[in-house]
Amino acid sequence: MGKLSGIKVIDLSLFLPGPMLTMMMADHGAEVIKVEPPTGDPARAMEPVEAGQSVWFRNLNRGKQALALDLKSDEGRERLWQLLADADVMIEGFRPGVMKRLGFDYDAVAAKNPRIVYCSVSAFGQEGEMAHHPAHDLAVQALSGFLSVNDGPDGMPVVPGVPSADMAAGLNGLSAVLMALIGREKSGKGDYVDIAMFDAMLPWCAHIAGEAIQGGNSPTSRTQRSLGGAAFYNVYRTADGLHVVLGGREVKFAKSLLTALDRTDLLPLAELDAGEMQQALTDFLRETFATKSRDQWVAWFADKDVAFSPVLDFREALDQDFVREKGLLVEAGGSHQIAPAFRFRSDEKWQPSDAPELSE
Repeated sequence: MGKLSGIKVIDLSLFLPGPMLTMMMADHGAEVIKVEPPTGDPARAMEPVEAGQSVWFRNLNRGKQALALDLKSDEGRERLWQLLADADVMIEGFRPGVMKRLGFDYDAVAAKNPRIVYCSVSAFGQEGEMAHHPAHDLAVQALSGFLSVNDGPDGMPVVPGVPSADMAAGLNGLSAVLMALIGREKSGKGDYVDIAMFDAMLPWCAHIAGEAIQGGNSPTSRTQRSLGGAAFYNVYRTADGLHVVLGGREVKFAKSLLTALDRTDLLPLAELDAGEMQQALTDFLRETFATKSRDQWVAWFADKDVAFSPVLDFREALDQDFVREKGLLVEAGGSHQIAPAFRFRSDEKWQPSDAPELSE
């Protein structure tokens, strides 16, 4: 029995943040009913398709039920009220004001079900001057400052490889919902949670933007220790045009590597501030890594205590032995699913479920 068995969730969200939140609940036993428009969640049509379903949709909506409702119709609204009557949680991801116009804002729902934990997920929150500004992940990352340090050597920001604002909103939403459920056990009442992608993303800058947080200058990639300004926290090109990283700035790692390379004279540079003061060390490592292929470096580092990794593409990453060993990619019924990131020892071994087909 999952940790959330007995919890009923009504999920009106689409695409990524909300569905990820509710899938994590479904993975651990919650009953999740996904309410979709008659045309379905657009993610259903996103390629590639495997075993008749979108890989994206399945990996964000497995273990749920799905129901198509037209919430502009009397019949659709009545059916949603029936679902909400004994629900524990409601998740919605519409633009601010939409649920109120439909008659399902928090005040209306809580009036009929005071124990409901109601979570709204949006780009900038339900109130304020930005509340109605349209935005997906990229725009939120741009406005929160993160895109400015997601740049190449020429300083040109590039589209991030990870939808961090979406993911941060889903994770914060899950945490807030679970806290509200715990609080309900004490008070007997539910609560309202306003999750903004911008708000969820911003705390992630604490380790890189300390100076800006205290009113000073913004960080730049070429000088910041965690963004490419440090020799031992950097990406290096190898002889075959691939890449490796050094991912640990501790002096013990620098000493281990520079001793093996017979360049302990450079060790003092590893202790200096990031940026120009470490440039000679960075240049040496850049020249050194260019002398062997990526896989040759992997073999060379095998017996050395250095925070080193090859840069893998997703095919290589998913094919690693330890991914199979930990059961992180599961094949069942002709489809592949990424396992939950957290599992409990006391639970039965996790088995993937299909994502639901859309029913009326």
